[in-house]
Amino acid sequence: MTGVAQEIERLMADTMGVALPVGLRAWDGSHAGPTDGPQAVLRSAKALRRLLFKPGELGLARAYVSGDLDVDGDLTEALRRGGAVRSTGFSPRTLLSGLGFGLRRGVLGLPPAPPAEEARLRGRLHSRFRDRAAISHHYDHGNDFYELVLDEHMAYSSGYWAATDPGYTLADAQRDKLDLICEKLGLQDGMRLLDVGCGWGSLLLRAADRYEVRAVGITLSAEQAEFVHARAKRRGLEHLVEVRLRDYRELPDTEEAGSFDAVASIEMGEHVGEDNYPRYAETLRAMLRPQGRLLLQQMSRGNNAPGGGAFIESYIAPDMAMRPLPATLAHLEHAGLEIRDVQALREHYVHTVRAWQDTLERRWDDVVAHSGERFARVWRLYLAGGALAFEENRMGVDQILAVRPDADGRSGFGVGA
Repeated sequence: MTGVAQEIERLMADTMGVALPVGLRAWDGSHAGPTDGPQAVLRSAKALRRLLFKPGELGLARAYVSGDLDVDGDLTEALRRGGAVRSTGFSPRTLLSGLGFGLRRGVLGLPPAPPAEEARLRGRLHSRFRDRAAISHHYDHGNDFYELVLDEHMAYSSGYWAATDPGYTLADAQRDKLDLICEKLGLQDGMRLLDVGCGWGSLLLRAADRYEVRAVGITLSAEQAEFVHARAKRRGLEHLVEVRLRDYRELPDTEEAGSFDAVASIEMGEHVGEDNYPRYAETLRAMLRPQGRLLLQQMSRGNNAPGGGAFIESYIAPDMAMRPLPATLAHLEHAGLEIRDVQALREHYVHTVRAWQDTLERRWDDVVAHSGERFARVWRLYLAGGALAFEENRMGVDQILAVRPDADGRSGFGVGA
């Protein structure tokens, strides 16, 4: 009798016009497809049942997170090969053939419940209530988890890889990124810095420690705020660093509007939503004094899947919205900011995500003990897919330097700046 794997291989070739991109092992012990490279492992018919009810990326993600589908070997390479497949599309014959296979192999049945790790947000899109829930879903999983995966700075954004020697680490790249931001902002002793979406405070602490600025951060994550408070106190920087639980939309109504020498927002703009982005840009400008500088680090994506795709939108960053770089620049200019510089860091993000991957795999047992295997598998899939998206130029990341000109149009940069 023909095995499950061979049946799937034949079904794909005959009805969809594609070959298996990776080797395939099924629950009955059968194997088909390439023998070199990564091997997909179907542990039960439930893996295919998940695909039956959610064809495409989300069904595959649910099967992988639940453990019904596994990959032996390089997961990033498996995703690369799978992404290169171009189907001729589905037809009535495809559906009939699939139905016959499903009946024979026990694939048909009730839809499996999605893994508990999938986000289930309620409320109006980008309402303050829903935004807090979206941020909490990803960022309030426990500071100790992020300490396992991130570097000593707790920077959860692309680093700046200024060297290639073997001794140069992720922590070095994150430190150099923070210094690059501070230098672009022209930070000096006594200046006031606002970090909108401050995360675990890496920029606040670096700016206060090295540049002696008074740094204020806002976040929607209670756990992040507690972490920054504690770390600032341990380092003797509590007189310079302050973090507040606040929505960016509340900022223009405060007495501090127009009082900051510099504003930074590092990979936070992706979370505000396309409809809210003009207000976000206007808020960043409103917090700056005339001739104050803005440094925005932000991911970009074409018009296809602005939320990052079904997996990212369901498991990692629900409600995220990215846009092409020119659209972001247009928003900033419309808000009254002058663009001074744009620096692409896409390749730097490839190195950053791969470093996070290495750390995750090295500390896999600790991550599973802390968060459970399904959560660890979410992160394994997230990082593998993220590295590939930046490598293949489906996503980018840029540092945008802008200024709020004064009433006479002066930027404060000077000739050659």
